[in-house]
Amino acid sequence: MARKRGDRVKEPVQVYLDQQDATILSNLAEQTGQSKAEVLRRAIRQMAQRELTGKKKPGWSFEVLIGVLGDDPSYPPELAERHDDYLAEYLAERKGSGTRPL
Repeated sequence: MARKRGDRVKEPVQVYLDQQDATILSNLAEQTGQSKAEVLRRAIRQMAQRELTGKKKPGWSFEVLIGVLGDDPSYPPELAERHDDYLAEYLAERKGSGTRPL
């Protein structure tokens, strides 16, 4: 949809991105042929449509979890498989330290 002269952006917004997000934004802009600003505007509209309408596709919660821990090498590679073991260990450590469990 082409924008008319009177329909231009009215409010400038400054956004600070980490290197990973900046790379994703650049790649999206290059792949789509859109400006970075237009990629951000479209992402905002898409997210608003998904989040504000209450209509979420099946499995949406899994998408939220993907990559949430990043790529920190200190996390055990089998964390997904043994999550119960790690949680039990964590709770036992907290209980032994006198702090309240989650």
